[in-house]
Amino acid sequence: MDKHYADTIVALATPNGTGAIGIIRLSGPEAITIANSVFRGKDLIKQASHTIHFGNIVDGEVILDEVLVSLFIAPRSYTRENVVEISCHGSAYVIESIIKLLIKKGARSAKAGEFTLRAFLNGQLDLSQAEAVADLIASNSKASQQVALQQLRGGFSSQLQSLRDQLVQFASLIELELDFAEEDVEFANRDQLKKLIREINGVIGGLIRSFELGNAIKQGVNTVIAGRPNAGKSTLLNALLNEERAIVSHIPGTTRDTIEEVLNINGINFRLIDTAGIREATDAIEQMGVERTMEKISQSALLVYVFDAAKATTDELKQDIESLQNPGIKMLIVANKADLLSSEIQASDFGLPTSDFLTVSAKEKIHIEELKNKIYSSAIKDKLTGDETLVTNIRHLEALQKTEESLARVLNGMDSITSDFLAMDIKQALHYLGEITGAVTTDDLLENIFSKFCIGK
Repeated sequence: MDKHYADTIVALATPNGTGAIGIIRLSGPEAITIANSVFRGKDLIKQASHTIHFGNIVDGEVILDEVLVSLFIAPRSYTRENVVEISCHGSAYVIESIIKLLIKKGARSAKAGEFTLRAFLNGQLDLSQAEAVADLIASNSKASQQVALQQLRGGFSSQLQSLRDQLVQFASLIELELDFAEEDVEFANRDQLKKLIREINGVIGGLIRSFELGNAIKQGVNTVIAGRPNAGKSTLLNALLNEERAIVSHIPGTTRDTIEEVLNINGINFRLIDTAGIREATDAIEQMGVERTMEKISQSALLVYVFDAAKATTDELKQDIESLQNPGIKMLIVANKADLLSSEIQASDFGLPTSDFLTVSAKEKIHIEELKNKIYSSAIKDKLTGDETLVTNIRHLEALQKTEESLARVLNGMDSITSDFLAMDIKQALHYLGEITGAVTTDDLLENIFSKFCIGK
């Protein structure tokens, strides 16, 4: 291990700012010795792992705070090193004083993500699990928390390890063939290898396809509310959020810029974007708003097109829908202001598909819950079962795509290239799979990943 990671580090493990308590974390070979040198209570060096001790942190004869000290003796700790956690009062002054004292006694300030980096370097976590730690900290919905937790528990890692083990077995047989090249023997059955690669590529293809859902869960589903002026888009946004977030007016063109808010439906975050009304702009500012609307639509995963059910004509609807449809973007068509109608309208009245059509009254909050359910089902449907592996990390996606390309070369060249070229392509596939879990790493890769963590984790 790099000498840089053999010293003892310290950082605040709780958020900055005043609170009831702050937790200061030490990790490294001298963690217990350094903590013991400033702790007045029991002799920490003589205490068992996973015990908590009450006492004072002292600088000479000056008491800095009354604290609880938790001990985790290597290798039974998060980093597999000696770890000490000092729970002190949450005063910024107290926390700073204790950390300065620990540094004076021999510790150094931890870098961003360095505790988790040490956990990875010491074999406590693989790289995909380490990244899941950051995802879990950043999770802001039930679904994103569950996906990160599943990855942290090793679900993704075990699946990748199974694929690597099967490839390694065949790679070793092909390498054996190279040792006996002059005798023209074949140890690796080519038909079995073809079957294996097709099976592996089937699994990898499924993981690649899962990124769309995994990324939506992690980042939120971009959902644009669009339509003509005075269709009730802002009123609908307010109804969905159940708060007066957007200014509502009978004057056309009130919304000039986009308004963005997050709505959680069944544990999934939807990033609702209220946009300027689509029409021929009357001034330069409104024109900019309309242009921004079209830009947001092109970047969305789901489009909620809203029209005034009491005034819109079939020709207007067809014109709008044709102009707004984009490949890969699901569109829901919402007939608003149903409270002004004498009778209920149907999708067939406008020649529209029933499955993507819903009548609501945003003002009276009629069928708003039904709309939420339709938004959820349109984006998620039955894709989320709770136990599947989802790819949420762009780095993992790119490595899987490169693995798939390498295996495709193996499959295509099976009957036409020699064993040494087959071995090279299989090794390339193993390399890309190894990059995900950290079986293959570089210093630059590790620095890039862990620099995005918070300090103290």
